[in-house]
Amino acid sequence: MKNSVKLFLLIIGLSIMSCNNTKTEKNIKMYSDTWDHIVNDGNLDLINNTNFTEDITMISSPENIVGIDNFKAYYQNFITGFSDIKFTVVDIFGQDDNIVKHWNFKGKHTGDFFGMPATGKSVDIEGVTIAKMKDGKIAQEQDFMDNTVFLQQLGIVSSPENTSIIDSLYKAFGTGDIPTVLSKMDANIVWNEAEGNAYADGNPYVGPDTVLNGVFARVGGEWDGFKLVNIQLHDMFNNQVLATLRYNGTYKKTNKPIDAQAAHLWTLNDGKVIAFQQYVDTKQLADAIK
Repeated sequence: MKNSVKLFLLIIGLSIMSCNNTKTEKNIKMYSDTWDHIVNDGNLDLINNTNFTEDITMISSPENIVGIDNFKAYYQNFITGFSDIKFTVVDIFGQDDNIVKHWNFKGKHTGDFFGMPATGKSVDIEGVTIAKMKDGKIAQEQDFMDNTVFLQQLGIVSSPENTSIIDSLYKAFGTGDIPTVLSKMDANIVWNEAEGNAYADGNPYVGPDTVLNGVFARVGGEWDGFKLVNIQLHDMFNNQVLATLRYNGTYKKTNKPIDAQAAHLWTLNDGKVIAFQQYVDTKQLADAIK
C-alpha cells in the first residue's frame, strides 16, 4: 500500500514538472517570437492585448510605465530613433511564469530618440531583461543595462578615457615620440590649423601622414626649442577634449621667440582622435616669422 502511494505521488510530481516545463517552453517561445517581430520587424502593433496584459508594467525609475499605450509609446522611440536595427537574444531561460533574457541591440541613431536629435552614431549594447508572464501574456518587464556606455556610444556622454588619451599624446609629443602621437590618430583624422596661421595653408590635413609632413615636420624644421607648456585638459561632451596651453619656441630664421596662448579642440571616437582644431595667437606667430 505504501509503495502504491509513493508511486502515485511520484507520477503526480512528474506530471506537474512536465506541465511546468511545457508551460515554460511555451512562454519562452511566445515571448521570444513577439519581441523578435516587434524590434527587428518594427511591428509595434504587436504590443496589444493579445500578447500583453492590459496593465503591462515596465519597472523603471523615477516611475513605472504602465499600460499598453504607454508601453507602446516607450518602444516607439527605439523603432523610430534607430535604423539598421538588429536585436538578438543571446540566451533565454525561465521557470513557470518567470523569464530571464540576455540580449544584444545594434542600430544607428538616425531619428528622434526620447527628444534626442539624431547623432548618426552606431550603438552595440547588451543587457538583461527579467520578465513575468500571466496566462500566456507578457505582464511585467525590467531591463538592466549600462546606460552610461549607451550614452557614450551615442556621443551624449564622453568616454572617461578621452582625457587620458590626450594626456598621453601630449606627453609623447613632449619627449619627441612622434610615432606614438600619430598612433593616437584615426586613419582619417581631419586636422585644422588656426585661420591666419602659416600652417593653415594645408587645411584640412587628412590622415596622420599628412599631419606629420604638413605640420610636425615644418614645426621641427623652422623652430628651435618648440614646446607646449601649461597644458590643462577639460573634458567636454560629445567625446571632445579642450586643451588650453601655451607655445614656446624661437623661429630660426628671425631668432624671434614666442610665448603664445593657444587652445586645441580634440574629437575622439573609439579611443582614436578623429578631428583636431587649433586656436592660437596668430598675430604673435606672424610677427615672429617676419
